[in-house]
Order: sequence, then structure tokens, then C-alpha cells
Amino acid sequence: MQIKIWINSKLYTDDIEADMLLIDYVRSKGYLSVKRGCETSNCGLCTVWLDGTPILSCSTLAVRANGKKVTTLEGLEEEVLEFGRFMASEGSEQCGFCSPGFIMNVIAMKRELKNPTEEEIKKYLSGNLCRCTGYMGQLRAIKKYLAMDKEV
Repeated sequence: MQIKIWINSKLYTDDIEADMLLIDYVRSKGYLSVKRGCETSNCGLCTVWLDGTPILSCSTLAVRANGKKVTTLEGLEEEVLEFGRFMASEGSEQCGFCSPGFIMNVIAMKRELKNPTEEEIKKYLSGNLCRCTGYMGQLRAIKKYLAMDKEV
């Protein structure tokens, strides 16, 4: 099956098997921030953006991205580094295994929601699992990151 996908603004054209998952396709192109976790659409580690909307690449066929734009953590370097400083200052990154999918969703949330409440933040990020942090440091980092726009 022939596909054409833009990953982080780079065009890829390939013949793939019809049942190839997007996570496998993206990782085969060297975008290793997209991680394999639960493989049941429950942990958020495999989050990428498909035309700007967060999706779970472990449960999305690569053919579904045909003709579309996929964004990974590698394609958002400036925003990732900016939010990463907030995570580090709050001691919320711990082992970092969950960070790529989590950060993809935080940045998407920032773009989508204006002045979200704490409850809205928790709801938006409910599909991102972390075994190290207890989430409080992450929540503090998110609130400070979002408040940064209000200060400017």
C-alpha cells in the first residue's frame, strides 16, 4: 500500500503493509521519542499529533496518516525545551520515560485550551500515565508554564 506522510515537515513516500501501525512507521524513520508502552491505548507514551491533534500512534494504522502531517517531539524542539525547564524546576521528570507523550499533550493543551482550570488540565492529561512522579510536580510545572503566557 503506497503512502505519503509528512513527519515534522519532511515528506516520506513508502510502500507499507496495510496493517502497519503508525508508531512502527514513525520509529522506522528515526523518530524515537515516540515510545512503545502499554500497546493498549492506555498510557499515552506513543502520542503524536496528526494534523495538529494528539492521537495514540500505537492504535492508529499508518495508512490513516496518508496525506497528512505527523508531528513528534522532535518537531517541537523549542516548545519542548521551554516546557522541559518548568518540569526540571519542579523536579517532575524523574525517569523521563513518560515525558515525550506527556509533553506532546501539554503543548497541544496549551494551544487548544485558554486559561484551563486545574480540573480541565487533569481531564486533558488523564490518558498520560506516570509511575514515578505522583503528578503533583507535573501539575505545578504545567500551571507555571501556562501562567507564563499571562505574564507577557
